Amino acid sequence: MGTVLTIVIIVVVLLAAAALFYLYQRRRSGELQQRFGPEYERTVEESGDRRSAERELRGRERRVSRLNITPLSRESAQTYRAEWAEVQQSFVDRPAGAVAAADRLVLRMMRESGYPVDEFGQRADDVSVEHPAVAMHYREAHRIAVAQARGDADTEDLRHAVTAYRQLVDALLDDSETTSRSTNTKEQA
Repeated sequence: MGTVLTIVIIVVVLLAAAALFYLYQRRRSGELQQRFGPEYERTVEESGDRRSAERELRGRERRVSRLNITPLSRESAQTYRAEWAEVQQSFVDRPAGAVAAADRLVLRMMRESGYPVDEFGQRADDVSVEHPAVAMHYREAHRIAVAQARGDADTEDLRHAVTAYRQLVDALLDDSETTSRSTNTKEQA
């Protein structure tokens, strides 16, 4: 009877461990899904495997945590805000030029914030850690900018690109404003 009881206990412990592991994995998946939103779905679809996608997303988090990404200074944010207004105004007369200017402006803003800007895919992945919904817009804007450079984008595409770039510009400027507000609050306390 002792051997049977030992086997039953071992089986119960193994089942309990398997159930706990399953629940742990589901919770981690849920947290990644919540954090990355549409970027989670895009990454799963692109990799074709949920585990690979989740490994990729956790790798992005680790990578970005090692970067020295900082919000723009108040002065830089004001300058970029004015430049962005010029980009938007220039769209009326030069839509293609506005898209190219938006792309260059975003690169400068990201570089100043501390994002590595050498390769587009890595930039978009890095942005997705703090701004997952914005990363989707950034990818779309860049895709249109590349199409425009080949002469394959119409005015409506270009309008869409400028609107999509605005999502990233706003996110980077919002990061700066959030930091400024928290600094002002701390200074007043």
